[in-house]
Amino acid sequence: MGTKTETGKAAKAEDNSEDNSADRRGTGAGAAVDADVTDSGTTEPETGGEPEPDTPSEPEAQDAHGVGQGAAAIVSVGLGVVSLTGSWLGTVAAARETLVGQLETAANSTVATQVKEIYGDAWQTSALWGGLFALTALVIGVVVLARPAFGTPGAGQAPWIKSVAWGGVALGVIGLLLAVLKYTNVLLGLPATG
Repeated sequence: MGTKTETGKAAKAEDNSEDNSADRRGTGAGAAVDADVTDSGTTEPETGGEPEPDTPSEPEAQDAHGVGQGAAAIVSVGLGVVSLTGSWLGTVAAARETLVGQLETAANSTVATQVKEIYGDAWQTSALWGGLFALTALVIGVVVLARPAFGTPGAGQAPWIKSVAWGGVALGVIGLLLAVLKYTNVLLGLPATG
């Protein structure tokens, strides 16, 4: 009987060791799967074998539009500054008008005529060119600000583009106002000659 008991105990111990090793394998495999999920934090979604189309994402498309709008806004500000400070083109046109005035004015003409022909026309020409630069800055700034209304629905405009465009509009308005005041001799008009 002692052998039967020992044989039964040995068989029972063998069954328990197989169960324990199966539990360990299952637990180990489960732990490995759990560790994979835990380590990555997310699981990969199944795509079903269909490749995704190569289309540009919306932020890339918005960046492409933003580059042109940003450049136009900066050009608007630059033209506004030129309208206030003067340009090479305006300076050359004013110098040409001075030369034409000197050539057309007779030596025996009155002082008022000489001042108007030589200096007044040059002053107005300078104001005219400043006004053209200001008007161009104003138009470009307004176009940049109005562009989102005529573009892709829902496509926003970067805040810095709006700020720069508003700066261009403001400089254009100021430059245009100063150009009109200079051209009409309200601002720094010709001196009285008589």
